[in-house]
Amino acid sequence: MGYGRHGNRSSSPGVGQADDPPPRHPGEPVTRRALLPGLVFCLAACGHQSSTAGAVPVSTSAEITAADLETRLRIFADDSMQGRRSGTEGNRKGTDYIAAEAQRIGLSPAGERGGWFQTVPMVNRDIAKETTLEVDDTSYSPWSDFIPRDQGVGARAVDGAQVVFGGVVGDSTELLSHDEAAGKLVVVAVGPDSTGQPSGTVNRAATTALFPTAAGIAVATLDAISPADQAGLRQGSARLALPDSQPATPAFMYVSSRLARALMGGETLAEARVGDPGRTVHGIVRFSESPPPFPARNVVAVLPGGDPTLRGEYVAIGAHNDHEGIAPVAVDHDSLRAFNAVMRPRGANDPSGVTPTAEQQRRITAMLDSLGKIHRPRRDSILNGADDDGSGTVSVLEIAEKLARGPDRPKRSILFVWHTGEELGLLGSDWFTRHPTVPRDSIVAQLNIDMVGRGDAADIAGGGPGYLQMIGSRRLSTELGDIVEETNEKGKFGFDFDYSYDAVGHPDNYYCRSDHYMYARFGIPIAFFSTGAHRDYHQVTDEPQYIDYAKMARVASLVEATALAVADLDHRVVVNGPKPNPWAVCKQ
Repeated sequence: MGYGRHGNRSSSPGVGQADDPPPRHPGEPVTRRALLPGLVFCLAACGHQSSTAGAVPVSTSAEITAADLETRLRIFADDSMQGRRSGTEGNRKGTDYIAAEAQRIGLSPAGERGGWFQTVPMVNRDIAKETTLEVDDTSYSPWSDFIPRDQGVGARAVDGAQVVFGGVVGDSTELLSHDEAAGKLVVVAVGPDSTGQPSGTVNRAATTALFPTAAGIAVATLDAISPADQAGLRQGSARLALPDSQPATPAFMYVSSRLARALMGGETLAEARVGDPGRTVHGIVRFSESPPPFPARNVVAVLPGGDPTLRGEYVAIGAHNDHEGIAPVAVDHDSLRAFNAVMRPRGANDPSGVTPTAEQQRRITAMLDSLGKIHRPRRDSILNGADDDGSGTVSVLEIAEKLARGPDRPKRSILFVWHTGEELGLLGSDWFTRHPTVPRDSIVAQLNIDMVGRGDAADIAGGGPGYLQMIGSRRLSTELGDIVEETNEKGKFGFDFDYSYDAVGHPDNYYCRSDHYMYARFGIPIAFFSTGAHRDYHQVTDEPQYIDYAKMARVASLVEATALAVADLDHRVVVNGPKPNPWAVCKQ
């Protein structure tokens, strides 16, 4: 979760772009130079953890324990892994570690050609040099006037498009109709968030869905995107290197108030009414492609089942092995944590570019003063991803070790997949489910673990020792949802499931923002386990010292027990929900 910030989900067909605020994709940069006095910036890459750990196997027990999880996570989320961005040396190190551990604990390789890895054909995408827009003979440039967001190779051209005002995103009472938007560049404003602050970014999937027939969508919020977040957007995006068969979608961009006014022929958006025509825009919005410096890799392993008649079926357990890499700027660690505790308690899920009131600044300063008495300022730019999704990755390793070293094998085989590229748009799980290394129809269920190391009262409203979000568990199979509930009760794991984030149409779009969806789109029942977002989500402060390892061990134990319950059924999990169209855009 990353869920991927929710990130740039645009580059793969069938993915809901729960993208912005920037960027899960690719790297929610850090924080707000202009907003918090005392933040200290430096060139990437700075880190403050000692980088003494490496991908060296260490001794762990056969049980799922908090101590084992901490041992693993302090290796996997160390600065030496450089934030594990897919296609980089850091992610190569991370996947090497996972494969070495899978071999050590006794799993069998299930990747390509009998190995541990499945290479994902990923390409990096950056704004092409020729990208420019022109209105009334005045040229406007990327970054200063507009920031295009990658909609994939199917994005429509905007050259020669008529501009029209589409309304205010967030106000559904009056928006431009699909017929009126067809073929036009639709300019939209965005209302303030719940705190009254301007929103710098929007959910691209939801916004695109409002005007699916448009040539392009121009969201007039660039002025509210902080410099650090703009720097993060410069890191580009990625997609699978697939044939150009993606359905056409509107081009998408954030534009400055200056450009928005020019597009509307001098009319401000405050004055504009839905349907008001603007000027004709000319120019090209294009992305260039290049291969990543290192292969993007899924790690795939299997524990063969013990029943000769059922071992050809699989219960899949997954997490994502990547995170956001290295931020383009670095900040003081404690300043960022204090700022986010007050202003962005859900990290990248909350709007960027917010300015503290005098009272909020007082609270931030008080926190920072307290932290300053404990240690010196620590500049950091490495997005370690301890919770996202280091917690899921090492939990899957712990589950695998317990199952592999247990006295009895489950009847069905257990398939372990550590997906790459989740933060870049679910690329690894997209590729794996298109090209599975076991027959896709043999996968009876998929259990996804993404961010399971937090969730106390300081992290999320209603949080505590029993807090656990449950998403998607009954969408395709009520039986799977019942099994999760029964396992929790019978095993006395003590979790109180929060199903609110599974609600149809929930604005956080979590159902579409992690790897389980790529299985669900093919009709495979899924259950998504998460303790939710927090102040360190997609921040450089997501580090091992803030993880609740005892709770994480309970979550991992619940998932392990659920997997066993499904694997030992005398029948396949019953699918009684409607099977999605696997190539449609995901809908929460």
